[in-house]
Amino acid sequence: MNRILIGAGIVAAAVIGSAQAQQKTVRVVGQIASVDGPTIVVKQVKGGDAKVTLRPKAAIFGVTKATLKDVTPGAFIGVGATPQADGTQKAIRVMIFAETQRGQGEGHRPWSRPGTTMTNATVDTTAAGVDGQVLTVKYKGGTQKIVIGPDAIIMAYVVGNQSELKPGARVAINGAIQMPDGSLEATRVNVGRGDVQPD
Repeated sequence: MNRILIGAGIVAAAVIGSAQAQQKTVRVVGQIASVDGPTIVVKQVKGGDAKVTLRPKAAIFGVTKATLKDVTPGAFIGVGATPQADGTQKAIRVMIFAETQRGQGEGHRPWSRPGTTMTNATVDTTAAGVDGQVLTVKYKGGTQKIVIGPDAIIMAYVVGNQSELKPGARVAINGAIQMPDGSLEATRVNVGRGDVQPD
């Protein structure tokens, strides 16, 4: 009897594991058209409307414009950049993480844009340079030198709340989970503040 129960448990676990492995994520970027409890309908920048249900305790972060003076030693940042011949990384976009996000995605790796990199790390030092502000950032296993020129986009995450999810708000959900029935669920939503469209 015990062998039968154990066997059944293994089969059930395999089925659940298989179902989880088949889940895929999609990006939803656009403007909220309507809100119904935990469900929002987003008019996407590319494509039609997307109906997304927020899971309990979903994280909501505001995305605001920031400046170079906000990039200070000790800040945890994410930098999308272009590698330079001298080994530095020229920043395209700098995201200053909220303290609750410290350590998220830490490391250095290719970014989504061809030929670029993403570095999530802590600012160690910062100094003025010929081509812009030069940062030394540290992450587990390494360091990088980042050059932030005047053309770099600088933004910051701030802890948000449910009240920001209202019609007209600009949002980005980078990991909406597509369920077996095709519906979408989310554990995090980024909401643009002011005229910011998060991506």
